[in-house]
Amino acid sequence: MATTDTVVKTPPNGSGPAPARPFRTRRGRRGNRLWVKIVVALLLVVEIYPMVWMFLTSLKSNDDYLNNSTWSLPTTWQWGNYTEAWTTGHIGLYVQNSLLAVVPALALMLLLGTAAGFALQVMVWKGRSLTLLIFLAGMMVPPQMILLPLFTVYFQTGLSGTLWPLILTYTGTGLPLTVFMMATYYRTVPRELFEAATIEGAGILRAFWTISVPLVRNALLTVGLVQFFFIWNDLLIALTFTNNQDLRTIQVGLLNFTGDFGATQYGPLFAAICINVFGTLLIYLFLNQKVMKGLTSGAVKG
Repeated sequence: MATTDTVVKTPPNGSGPAPARPFRTRRGRRGNRLWVKIVVALLLVVEIYPMVWMFLTSLKSNDDYLNNSTWSLPTTWQWGNYTEAWTTGHIGLYVQNSLLAVVPALALMLLLGTAAGFALQVMVWKGRSLTLLIFLAGMMVPPQMILLPLFTVYFQTGLSGTLWPLILTYTGTGLPLTVFMMATYYRTVPRELFEAATIEGAGILRAFWTISVPLVRNALLTVGLVQFFFIWNDLLIALTFTNNQDLRTIQVGLLNFTGDFGATQYGPLFAAICINVFGTLLIYLFLNQKVMKGLTSGAVKG
C-alpha cells in the first residue's frame, strides 16, 4: 500500500506546528457582525419611528386625523397646534405644576437619601444593618396601599387643595430606593479619606458636606435623574391628590386634555404629548454621559 507523507509547516522558532486559521471562522465572524448590525438597525426603527409618527400627527388637523389614513402625512402643516396646546390646553400650567411638585420632592429625596446612605455606610453605630433592611422593606410596599390613608391624613391636616400632598408622597415613596442606591455608592468611597479628615479635626457634618458629597456627585446625578423620570411620569398619585384643575400635573392634564365644548382635538393633544416626551428626552440626552459614569462608579468596589 502506498503512503504519502504530510508536510507540516513549523514556525521559525521550531516550537511546533503553526495553527491553521480556517477561512470559515472569519466568515462566521463577519456573519455575526452583520446580524448584530441588522438587530441594532431594527431596534433603532422600533424606537425612532413612533416618535416620528407622533410628531407628524401633532401637525395634522382634526379632519386629517379622522378622515385620512393613520399613516398619511398632514395635508396642511398645523404648527399652530403647539400654540393651542400651550394656551388653550393649559400645558404651560401643567408643566409649571409638575415642576413645582417634582423639584422640591427631588431635592428633599436626594438630601435625605444621601445623608441616610452616609450614615448607614460610613458611620459605625449599632443597628445600622437593621435600619438598612427597614428601608429596603419600604421598596416592597405598593403605592396603591397607602393612597387612601394618606388622602385621609392630608384632608384632616388641611393640606388638600395644595401641591404639598404630591411633594410629601413623592419624597416618601422615593426614599427607600434612593437610600439603597446611595448606600451602595458609598461603599466605593475609600474609608481612609474620612479617617484622615477625622484626624485633621473635621466633624461629621464637615466630612459629609466637603468630602462625601463631592465624591458621589455622579451618583447623585444618576439617582436624581432616575427618580425624576419616575416622579414626572407618575399618574396614579397625581390623579388621587389633585382635586383642582389648577393643580393638575402634566400627566393628569394629558389624561383630561380636551378642546372647546369638551371635544378632543387630536392635533393639539399630540402636540402636548410631544412637548412632554421630547422635553424629557432632551434632558436625558444632555445628561447621558454623567448617568453612565454614575452607574459604573457604583458597579464595583475599590
